[in-house]
Amino acid sequence: MKSMIWQKIRSLFQETEKVQDVFKEEWTELLVANVPLYSRLPDDLKLQLHERIARFISSTRFEGCNGLELTEGMILTVAAQASLLVLKREGEPYPDLTTVYLYPTTFSSVQKRSDAYGIVTEGEVHRLGESWETGTVILAWDSVEQGARNIFDARNVTFHEFAHQLDHEDGDTDGAPALPSREAYRSWARVFRQNYADFLEQVGKGKRTLIDDYGATNPAEFFAVATETFFEKPRQLCKKRPDLYDELKSYYGVDPQEWLS
Repeated sequence: MKSMIWQKIRSLFQETEKVQDVFKEEWTELLVANVPLYSRLPDDLKLQLHERIARFISSTRFEGCNGLELTEGMILTVAAQASLLVLKREGEPYPDLTTVYLYPTTFSSVQKRSDAYGIVTEGEVHRLGESWETGTVILAWDSVEQGARNIFDARNVTFHEFAHQLDHEDGDTDGAPALPSREAYRSWARVFRQNYADFLEQVGKGKRTLIDDYGATNPAEFFAVATETFFEKPRQLCKKRPDLYDELKSYYGVDPQEWLS
């Protein structure tokens, strides 16, 4: 029962070769209302996004948890934002992804930590989102909704967790997603290493940073929060860290400065 609305939408996409023929006007209205960034896109990218959304929903199961009844708006809001990250990708949007679980609000999970002496402890932590290498993304709907509607604060849990999914694809969650060539890896490693080191220094000195200081946790989190900043504060990121911006622009194949000018 929880996935019936997802199955209904998926069946519409799977039964046609022309996504635009079945992409309902009310779905466009939902995107305008729930994902303001959508309205900033030029018309050709909106059409590309519709195609990506269709592929995403066709290949990824949605489940509501803790009593959350899924709606078309919830599914489209998540799918649209996840699809923005892979707008220029061919084939399946996220080949390793199988399921998105939506909770009404913050959810709990058990986290293991190891200290300097190798002692492992477990504790319950409250989450807004999680991304698993086993093909699962878990999101708190209220955080998804809030993050989508404010397109200028660089706080977007959907962008964050799906950046982790991209990071997972080459087998290591290390802040370097799968890239097309050795030269691309060399350029990425150089730029991200330099920017991450400088970022850690600024955070260590207690300075305010454009990128959320949660990125100091490790390189994977730095990539995820840099992605949030790239899509929601592109002009500031380009000014502060132009080489990092260029790497992200090359990787994602889009330039959000053009949408938010």
